[in-house]
Amino acid sequence: MSFSLEVKEELSKHIGSSRHCQLAEIAAIIDGAGVIRATEGTDYVLYLQDDNQLVVRKFFTLLKKAFNIGTSILEDTPSIKENGRIYRPVIADQKILNKILGAIRMIESDGSIRDISQGISPQVTRNSCCKRAFLRDSFMCLGSISDPKKSYHLEYVCDSQKQAENLKEMIESFDIKAMIVRRKKYFVLYVKEGAGIVDLLNIMEAPVSLMNLENLRIVKEMRNSINRRVNCEVANITKTVNAATKQIEDITYLRDHYGFENLPVSLREMAEVRLEHPDSTLLELGRFLDPVVGKSGVNHRLRKLSELADKIKGK
Repeated sequence: MSFSLEVKEELSKHIGSSRHCQLAEIAAIIDGAGVIRATEGTDYVLYLQDDNQLVVRKFFTLLKKAFNIGTSILEDTPSIKENGRIYRPVIADQKILNKILGAIRMIESDGSIRDISQGISPQVTRNSCCKRAFLRDSFMCLGSISDPKKSYHLEYVCDSQKQAENLKEMIESFDIKAMIVRRKKYFVLYVKEGAGIVDLLNIMEAPVSLMNLENLRIVKEMRNSINRRVNCEVANITKTVNAATKQIEDITYLRDHYGFENLPVSLREMAEVRLEHPDSTLLELGRFLDPVVGKSGVNHRLRKLSELADKIKGK
């Protein structure tokens, strides 16, 4: 099972305890996975996207809790197809439908049904807890999250810019940075930073998924930290080896083309010690000298030897 599906399964089991939060969840499902179509006359039918069974089951549970309405897929009413998606009928009873739509502010003052593309009424999500509930069920309908072992990316794929902007406003009300990008005919709202995704999972009340993500983030950050340290150490070792190789080449050149006997005593001793101990550090080389010389002193003498070798090579 993908991490995205694990998150949605966890969210499907969480239902707001307050009725106003339950109404926000119903509104989110209708906004994200619903279609309302007129039949003959003035009747309307509510359809839900057929391929998201978690959403359909939760919608029925919410209706039972918020309205004490028991319903299911209407087998005697044909499904409809829109934008390549199949929608199954769930409510055709006008009295029940009006009761639900009225509760979530989708019926205008003149009795007409509010177009879903206009977005949900702000009254439905005026409370912080209702925003959490709306974001939770909107993610179930429109969202996905990448495998955190590979990357950090959470997104809502919206049918309209208005829908994406409404969700963005809700997410940013919790101080989480979100961006919108156009992808073909869709508007994609996304959060990329790992910390932002963790915060959003917390807001949607998915503690298990949050902990799983945090554990993976810790492991990944530890691995990256170890890799950085190893790379740094390898770079330092490489730098040290290259420097020692250059020093030995210069000292060998001086021995063969200039003669150690022509060097000052301090440089001659330094050259001999370096040749005898090619793998030693500067600090260790200083201890082989008599009297002992510090690291900076050793570095100074080796630099003098290299400068002299370069000068002779230049001539």
